[in-house]
Amino acid sequence: MKNPLTEKHPLIEQMADSRAVFWRNDHYSAFQPNPSGALLKKEDIMEADRRLRRFAPFIEAAFPETEAQSGIIESPLVQADDMKEYLGTRYGVAIDGTLHIKSDDSLTVSGSVKARGGIYEVLKYAEDLALEHGMIDSDDDYGQFDTEKFRHFFSDYTIICGSTGNLGLSIGIIGAALGFKVVIHMSSDAKQWKKDMLGRNGVMVVEHEDDYSKAVEKGREEALADDKSYFVDDEDSEPLFLGYAVAALRLERQLEKKGIRVDASHPLYVYLPCGVGSAPGGISFGLKHVFGDAVHPVFAEPVHSPCMLLGLMTGMHDGVSVRDIGLDNRTVADGLAVGRPSKFAGKLLADDIHSLYTVQDDEMYTLLAACYDREHMKIEPSAAAGLPGPAILHRNIDRSEIRSATHIIWSTGGSMVPDEEWQEDYRKGKG
Repeated sequence: MKNPLTEKHPLIEQMADSRAVFWRNDHYSAFQPNPSGALLKKEDIMEADRRLRRFAPFIEAAFPETEAQSGIIESPLVQADDMKEYLGTRYGVAIDGTLHIKSDDSLTVSGSVKARGGIYEVLKYAEDLALEHGMIDSDDDYGQFDTEKFRHFFSDYTIICGSTGNLGLSIGIIGAALGFKVVIHMSSDAKQWKKDMLGRNGVMVVEHEDDYSKAVEKGREEALADDKSYFVDDEDSEPLFLGYAVAALRLERQLEKKGIRVDASHPLYVYLPCGVGSAPGGISFGLKHVFGDAVHPVFAEPVHSPCMLLGLMTGMHDGVSVRDIGLDNRTVADGLAVGRPSKFAGKLLADDIHSLYTVQDDEMYTLLAACYDREHMKIEPSAAAGLPGPAILHRNIDRSEIRSATHIIWSTGGSMVPDEEWQEDYRKGKG
């Protein structure tokens, strides 16, 4: 019997057959910065940025590798002319405008896009506890969070999270540095090296044979049973979302320094690998508040885990899973191996995502190797999902829309991958 979803949305038939697809969002429309009843506004992003600046002395003290950036965790914006040429040749298109890579694969502390959101939410929780118990005032020097007094205090509290890997790393590393007990629930397909790294940082890892959603569910249940436990919910967290959104404020300054204009005549297309949708959703939310209708977020997903595409296309959001169309949610892009999208990111951004596309696992391996050969960047398969975006867009939309554009591929992780693991991915890409 034919799936009723397929009858209403014919593209789902190709998705169910594990074929790469492109979908231009039918609901994409002019950005409304402060609609009536909006849950989050630009001021919330600004407050998140101020909180991260308050914590900069702690970050610099606890993680000396951030000293050059004065405790601010941020990545470079790299012009990638060689990669642009390669993509044009591989996909048979001439890519207009300039191509840059936002190198979150090289972020300090936890080496992925998840560093911003995960670290921000833990810092906010730590600040809330410290203020509530009179340990600090908001205008004090937050460097004192890096003391035994504070670590002893936080040791009475537990932070719990469900993760496919990178969010767990960011939560575990920052949580342990502050003195919290940290428990990360992980799906069976999460990379072993990530589990091992968490263990070396004193974090408890609980493995689940089922997928990411089950790990989140079990973590949530555990946190609810203890009033001194705090659950970081990748499916439904405003602090996590706002931590990611801060990236847009910093990207604005990077573009200004490079003399890159972003306006109606010089549009900005940003290509974001998408798992549950919290990180690309938060970044897109920030980008829209900074650049308005001049920026166009494009999401990338594996062919076996197109949960956000499925949720947005059907309008069902977290009410539908990739398993409902017969997909197994198994992919080499472990950070994107999510069967059901965020409870609120897709709903909040339903009119603000320009388009979505899916990528085969083998193609991610190939692009991972090409990115190293041409730009000397070591990225994860998940991060490689964003690389074909500019070429795919040139194949599928009118060139007049994209002329004089700036393209930014958001590289989401890779620098912490053990070398032997990365070499194996690279060999597969070359093969």
